[in-house]
Amino acid sequence: MTAAGARGAQPRKARPASALDVDALIDDPGTRIVVCCGSGGVGKTTTAAAIGLRAAERGRKVVVLTIDPARRLAQSMGLTELDNTPRVVKGADGTGELQAMMLDMKRTFDEVVLAHAEPERAKAILANPFYQSLSAGFAGTQEYMAMEKLGQLRAEDRWDLIVVDTPPSRSALDFLDAPSRLGSFLDGKVIRLLTAPAKVGGRSAMKFLNVGMGLITGTLGKIFGAQLLTDIQTFISATDSMFGGFRERADRTYQLLKAPGTAFLVVAAPERDALREAAYFVDRLAADEMPLAGLVLNRVHSTGAPQLTAERALAAAEALEENGSQTSSVAAETLAAGLLRLHAERVQVMGRERRTRDRFVSVYPDVPIVEVAALAGDVHDLDGLRAIGEQLGSTGPAGDVD
Repeated sequence: MTAAGARGAQPRKARPASALDVDALIDDPGTRIVVCCGSGGVGKTTTAAAIGLRAAERGRKVVVLTIDPARRLAQSMGLTELDNTPRVVKGADGTGELQAMMLDMKRTFDEVVLAHAEPERAKAILANPFYQSLSAGFAGTQEYMAMEKLGQLRAEDRWDLIVVDTPPSRSALDFLDAPSRLGSFLDGKVIRLLTAPAKVGGRSAMKFLNVGMGLITGTLGKIFGAQLLTDIQTFISATDSMFGGFRERADRTYQLLKAPGTAFLVVAAPERDALREAAYFVDRLAADEMPLAGLVLNRVHSTGAPQLTAERALAAAEALEENGSQTSSVAAETLAAGLLRLHAERVQVMGRERRTRDRFVSVYPDVPIVEVAALAGDVHDLDGLRAIGEQLGSTGPAGDVD
């Protein structure tokens, strides 16, 4: 190895992470969609709600769409419930407006059918047993319906900012695959076989196909069950003219997510597993050429006495405990020693969090970061969301990597 190569291999101090300016992001009228994604339990729902409230109180007309069926968003906004219809959140200050809603997968699917099929055909589709199973929980339906709902909200143009709270874990990005997965399903061999008789004209052709289809459907009937197969064929026949529209709308929404005006925020806790998932999201967004705005590092611990190291605190606690056994003020000495030990534990946690964060920054130095301090309790009202929003809006230095 050359001398220059040896010098290049020497460990060096990484450059500091750039600060994520959330206020600049939401104040920009060109920002129309903010998508919050990340693993479960890192505070995505709270982050989305806090961003929505802060944007509304800074003058934007905002709707927050959650795909997570948990009721945390409704509770924190003072609403008794959320459903597929945007509801106004009362108590927001400023000149803007805040609304919130929760994706109802089946209702959204029903709305698509009613909007894009003739009344009689729509009635037949809604009553079809296979459709009812599909719309209630078929794998991938939620992600596709999330694409549909986001596209609907953007097309209505009633809001100048849409904040999307995605489901937990890696499935949060499954809706990016919805158009291609839907296309694969609709273009699959089984679907082509089931729809072949309806797509081939002429009696002779139909007579020829019916012989082969009889054998095929007999085999499929043993797999699916005769009644289910009939339901599937009826559903496919009734919705065949709608399939192209499904794909086109999903493709348009996918392109919308890649377009200027959309920003993805990855939310994570300063923990190894959460930041590993965050790295997955960053890589996936880069691979799909999706616009990443930055990382929200949530629930970061701090202390009011950062100059007191864990070692010094533990040493002082031991001295107090030893001294307390020789004096009459045992209770006071014990209490002070206990507080010092708690401080030492907090400092150790802070050290682990910083090292974990620094490893992420060393791999992704160009991802802007904003840190949100851990709170004493859960956020359950607008004041709590405002407190989170103020931290999100703070653009102090993200810190150096040691």
